[in-house]
Amino acid sequence: MGVTFSYTTLPKEELAEVNRQLEQKDTLDVIKWAYDQWGDELIYACSFGAEGMVLIDLISKVKADAKVIFLDTHLHFKETYGLIEEVKQRYPLLRIEMIQPDLSLQEQEKQYGDQLWLHNPDQCCRLRKIIPLQKALTGVKAWMSGLRREQSPTRAHVQFVNLDHKFQSIKVCPLIHWTWEEVWLYIKSFNLPYNPLHDQDYPSIGCEPCTLPVQGKADSRAGRWAHSAKTECGLHSQ
Repeated sequence: MGVTFSYTTLPKEELAEVNRQLEQKDTLDVIKWAYDQWGDELIYACSFGAEGMVLIDLISKVKADAKVIFLDTHLHFKETYGLIEEVKQRYPLLRIEMIQPDLSLQEQEKQYGDQLWLHNPDQCCRLRKIIPLQKALTGVKAWMSGLRREQSPTRAHVQFVNLDHKFQSIKVCPLIHWTWEEVWLYIKSFNLPYNPLHDQDYPSIGCEPCTLPVQGKADSRAGRWAHSAKTECGLHSQ
């Protein structure tokens, strides 16, 4: 394992140099670099979307027993849960952990009212995603995400290696340069399992009450929180 960077010891100048060096590498090299740095202290937070399937397959070539976490809000599509079971069968060494929120849906309803995702989606995401991830990343030096720059304007400047101030960790994003077409070319070329909702005009798949299909060439995340101005759950905002 090489010199291990951490959130508190990585100067901005050194971070910029790391990213300059990684720009010369391919995606698999970036993943190898990350696991060389942090090994078991690197966690992949996977949503099991199309990008997630690509990243899981690439990670399995580098570290077959990598730790993968999924934020189980209890509001996901049945197709998403089905896909996770498929992934467990295909990659049996992966350590997939379902991260649970503190509140059940019934407890949340008692405290915050019925269907919190409709009248206060930010609060719902905070309770069911942000706080659980915060706990899962406590003491963790680095985590990985499938963010792509093409996905939305808010992700256009993501680097391979990022200081994550929200979770006081380092966030590694190996797929930043991939296009949507390249993601699907990889999935089809290697016959990877994927969420069947992608074939029903769902480019980005989150919780069932907050995800709609997208028609035409709209932003790939246009179907998320479509009835509000919200565009991110908050996991990737600083």
